[in-house]
Amino acid sequence: MRIHMLGMALLLSACAGHQQPARDDSLYQALGGKPGISRIVEGMLLNVARDERIVAHFHNVNIELLRVQLIDKFCVEAGGPCQYTGDDMVEAHKGQYISRSEFNALVEDLIKAMEAQGVPVPAQNRLLARLAAQRGEVIEK
Repeated sequence: MRIHMLGMALLLSACAGHQQPARDDSLYQALGGKPGISRIVEGMLLNVARDERIVAHFHNVNIELLRVQLIDKFCVEAGGPCQYTGDDMVEAHKGQYISRSEFNALVEDLIKAMEAQGVPVPAQNRLLARLAAQRGEVIEK
């Protein structure tokens, strides 16, 4: 429960600007490298598929492409050796009208996936903080 509260607090307190990815790979390593990040993303997408609050946003999405792009995005944000070649967050979410509560639901699904993979709470919080910096680029104003 405390991770959920901390994760939500991080999201709510984050500024809208994009934070630079880590300069070292300690978070990348703590997440299990690319194999660990892949399992986290896959778990998150499975959670989303069962999440009535947000699953409708994913009905017309190429899930395999999304999976690959999320793995690369999380890898870059964690300081790993990947390259993210997808759209920026504004373009990727344009016209989707994502609310704060829907954004928070996705964060909850990500937290559940990290917990299922045994990611230590400090590493979870570090990833959430880096992703939270992009919150303003995702939520429809």
